[in-house]
Amino acid sequence: MQLDKTIVALATPSGTGAVGLIRISGKQAIKIASKCFKSHRDIDIIKQASHKTFLGWIKDGKRIIDKVLLTIFKGPNSYTGENIIEISCHGSNYILQEILDLLVKNGAEPAKAGEFTLRAFLNKKMDLTQAEAVADLISSESKASHELAINQMRGGYSKNISDLRGQLIHFASMIALELDFSEEDVEFANRYEFLKLLGVIESQLKELSDSFAYGSVIKNGVPVAIIGKPNAGKSSLLNALLNEDKAIVSEIEGTTRDSIEDTLVIKGIQFRFIDTAGLRETKDKIESIGVKRAIENAKKAKILVYIYDVSDKDINGILDQLKSIISLDKQIILIQNKMDISTGKERSSDLIKKEFKKLPTPLSISTNEKGSINKLKSLLVETVNEIGGDSQTIVTNVRHHNSLNKALKDIQSVKKAMKDSVSGDLISVDLNSAIYSLGEITGEIDSDEILGNVFQNFCIGK
Repeated sequence: MQLDKTIVALATPSGTGAVGLIRISGKQAIKIASKCFKSHRDIDIIKQASHKTFLGWIKDGKRIIDKVLLTIFKGPNSYTGENIIEISCHGSNYILQEILDLLVKNGAEPAKAGEFTLRAFLNKKMDLTQAEAVADLISSESKASHELAINQMRGGYSKNISDLRGQLIHFASMIALELDFSEEDVEFANRYEFLKLLGVIESQLKELSDSFAYGSVIKNGVPVAIIGKPNAGKSSLLNALLNEDKAIVSEIEGTTRDSIEDTLVIKGIQFRFIDTAGLRETKDKIESIGVKRAIENAKKAKILVYIYDVSDKDINGILDQLKSIISLDKQIILIQNKMDISTGKERSSDLIKKEFKKLPTPLSISTNEKGSINKLKSLLVETVNEIGGDSQTIVTNVRHHNSLNKALKDIQSVKKAMKDSVSGDLISVDLNSAIYSLGEITGEIDSDEILGNVFQNFCIGK
């Protein structure tokens, strides 16, 4: 990548708006802007200090394009570490394009996706995990995902990784030193201390890797499949949760023939609810496709909400379905519905408790009662928090998760080799592999392939 080029891009979403923001970054950013900007007070922006804002006009020769606010950020005290100019103008598509074309005509080059943040990384303004957190922050759709992105941007997670890597590098260098003096029969790396360190690192890597299950659902939304027999109240439950008539409700069995999805944020956590077709044997071809999709959605979901009608006399059918969903190894919430019309003589709940001792106590609700729906919402949040466990640092990135697992596997191999008194040169292979994997996470070890994968999904202008 050529950092000597000056880049320009629209930093706000394309389309007509009240205000648009154009960003320029590079050595010539201020000089290029000065060719197009005429200050209201006839001030030369080249001579001005950093972090100053000026009112003026963007002009192409004598033609005025727009009245704007221009802000100067001089490197290294800027987002990219380079000189940056930000131009706030009216959000007309025509105006924005005219200004962009004018800046390009005066020497700037159109920025690629993520190029501003990539420059920030290359100029040591942030590490790779912090750069990825920028993209997560932009795409965050809930309080929980926003907080995870903010925490990662602060750099605590990457510091932990760097510290672990630094300790491994120290012992790797000691082992390398031993190999250099192999004829002297000396030991620079204390094997007992090294084994203790490996145990600590293994535990920390496992905790980070395990946190990905929680981090992934928080980042992308928690998939919740609402399943049960036909007419159990699945569609009514979805409508009650969303507080709108999203799904068609009917007394006719098999009304819901395909999955219906919608999202809802509860206490800062985004949930992706899926109302599925009723689970039953059917000869109807269309309904059977819906049942098949219901099973597929149940397999993909993180939480299964199984709802049953307390007055349903086919108790064996309910028990058989519960046996099937337990085998999926998911977080399960049991809902006994239609309690408002219950006779109090139903035995389904007692039989479920007797048959499945490890299942949670069914939550009794009526989809017509707001109070019982609020109880379900609270239970959903509690279930998600159980997935998260006690981990202080949450991993949300697939790339990080893969690298952590590679490093963990290598550390476990090193531990085994140490206990088996394997030679130092063989230990070094796995040890260096672990060091490399951890370095990939923070960008201390980088490649064009890694950087390409990280920044290809960034928006233009960031």
